[in-house]
Amino acid sequence: MSETLDRLLEAFAGESQANRKYLAFAEKADKEGFPQVARLFRAAAEAETVHALAHLRAMGGVHGTRENLEEAIAGETHEFRHMYPEMIDIARAEGDKQALRSFEFANAVEKIHANLYKGLLETMDDHGEYPYFVCPVCGHTAGKEAPGVCPVCGAKGDLYRRVD
Repeated sequence: MSETLDRLLEAFAGESQANRKYLAFAEKADKEGFPQVARLFRAAAEAETVHALAHLRAMGGVHGTRENLEEAIAGETHEFRHMYPEMIDIARAEGDKQALRSFEFANAVEKIHANLYKGLLETMDDHGEYPYFVCPVCGHTAGKEAPGVCPVCGAKGDLYRRVD
């Protein structure tokens, strides 16, 4: 691997993390009554996304849809089979209940994501269009309609966010 590719990977990770962090900061600023601060955090988050996507393209990290689905399946599968189970064990051993809950929710949802990707990969040329719904507590993702109650965390279905 070249040093430039190493740096692109580092930059992609940093910009991606900054995007998510700034969106969390914006949400907090809104809740604390600082709408202009929240706007700036959201604008900076959008700029970080521009940077991250440019780095990803420079790495050759975006392929055809079929290959992108296969890569997504592999990534999600790695997370729920290897990454999160190890993290769950560590958090449990250390008694960190908040981290444990976060890891367990993510692990459960990564399995669902892998299955959703697999389903579309198998039928990508022959499927209808429909929205997805995402639980704001754990990230559970459902197609077509939100469940009455989240099967992962128990949140009410009317809290789900629609994604078109």
